[in-house]
Amino acid sequence: MSKVVISSYEDLEKLMGSELGCSKYHQFTQEQINLFAEATLDHQWIHTNPERAKKESPFGDVIAHGYLTLSLLPYLWDQIVEVNNLKLQVNYGIEKFKFNQPVKVNDKVRLVAKVKNVVNLRGVTKANIGVKLEIEGNRKPAYDGEIVFLYHFLS
Repeated sequence: MSKVVISSYEDLEKLMGSELGCSKYHQFTQEQINLFAEATLDHQWIHTNPERAKKESPFGDVIAHGYLTLSLLPYLWDQIVEVNNLKLQVNYGIEKFKFNQPVKVNDKVRLVAKVKNVVNLRGVTKANIGVKLEIEGNRKPAYDGEIVFLYHFLS
């Protein structure tokens, strides 16, 4: 799987409306979920207590934090796109975003990305990227929405 290479505003503009591809699958482990719980102080039992989750959770098992699945977006994005000629990249926003389906422990997910819109803001490129986190074997994605990056390309 080769990455899409972007080196300028014009490169992104040419991709508007195009699907860029998808990342490799990433499997969520209980260890990763527990580490995220420690980092965020979110120890809700549906994330950290496998025995209770199997008995009491409507999902039948532990689920990853929604924000954990979202926090992997930059990691998965970097598997799809290589941005060159860059002075600075800023995570600018998240729009039209919805968590649709829980990601259970040991589920495998991958990111699918599409360029929705590109605007030149006086030399700064604002890119709206449609994202969908697919769960292997599940028709419904874990989430979908748009992320917004600001790219400061070198002249």
